[in-house]
Amino acid sequence: SWNSVVGKRHNFSRITYDNPLIKSRFFSFLDNTAEQQKKRYAALPKPLTRALSRCGKNALEASRQAYEQAFGCQVKPTEFYSPYQCGVILGSGWGGLDESIESVEQYSRHKLAHPMNNLITMPSSMTAACSIMYGIKGYQSTIMAACTTGTMAIGDAWEVIRSGRAECMLAGGSESLTQEFSVWSIDVLNALSKEQEDVNQASCPFSRDRSGFVLAEGAAVVCLEEYQSALARGATPLAEIIGYAHYADAENFTRASENIEPRALSINKALEQAGINARDLGYINAHGTSTTLNDHHETLALKAALGQYAYRIPISSTKSYTGHLIAAAGSYETIICVQALQNDCLPATLNLRNPDSACDLNYLPNEHLLHSNPVYALNTSAGFGGHNAALVIAGMER
Repeated sequence: SWNSVVGKRHNFSRITYDNPLIKSRFFSFLDNTAEQQKKRYAALPKPLTRALSRCGKNALEASRQAYEQAFGCQVKPTEFYSPYQCGVILGSGWGGLDESIESVEQYSRHKLAHPMNNLITMPSSMTAACSIMYGIKGYQSTIMAACTTGTMAIGDAWEVIRSGRAECMLAGGSESLTQEFSVWSIDVLNALSKEQEDVNQASCPFSRDRSGFVLAEGAAVVCLEEYQSALARGATPLAEIIGYAHYADAENFTRASENIEPRALSINKALEQAGINARDLGYINAHGTSTTLNDHHETLALKAALGQYAYRIPISSTKSYTGHLIAAAGSYETIICVQALQNDCLPATLNLRNPDSACDLNYLPNEHLLHSNPVYALNTSAGFGGHNAALVIAGMER
């Protein structure tokens, strides 16, 4: 995934649904053929996956990959920590909505559906499955906060560790919305990209040509550990979370608030908790959805929060590569921040050839920024329901 970012490659494809009322044409979905799904979930226990939606399976597989990177193959965190000191926070915006639709159709025809349907469509099943797979008996929670879910999961997990309630936490988000009804239910809100012909104009954050976001499917999970505990077991930390804040608009279900104070406050409080100033930030991964209102209001919020430094800090939206992963967006973009700090490569915002004059910050149009030696990164997220969240991430070389 990082190599795709470095190579400036997206994975958008054209899909035409039977419903002519669906205006969006470009999406970023996983290959969901039976063969590919079998391969993707081969390492997961079948007694668990049979009770999970595709959203849940993706979350469990991402969790497995996170733990495997952190601890090694076939090693459980409970070999180093008490199971009561290990926890998990996963989340999704809509969970098993696709499977709910399929089950309703099956039940309407046959008065029968999948016998595990109750669990498959339950969002917390993926969190429970992760707990079961690794014997995790500590803090467990499932977040449903739309597009802010992944960022909140990581921030809340960090707070759980800081409070002494855990030494090791898995945190992240997952989303899978590919059924016609699921797509229509977002498209009808006028949120999805309206580009009909040019795939390279489907997602163009901060551009005058933007018309909505490309709906994406996927999962992203990180493993967090208390710093000294991680070092004691011989781990090599990749980065450190040092600040987190979350505030609500309390105004509208879907429309980005014109009152930018909560959004700006989430940034300021995260920086305050991190003990750094705006001038210390080396990179910002913006929410940057490629929607008219979000990109404008986010620009205003960044200016309000960061003052004169808002114009100096390199900022980009990596949704121009991935589309919008909804609940997984914040956790995926946290990983991008870690990679940017580690590799000294700040990703460009793709397809930004016609900048909106109202979005006049340094959004790194079309070209990566190399060798700027960033030390601190900020990840911002916003979502339906008025959620606003920010994470401050520090590189290990500071």
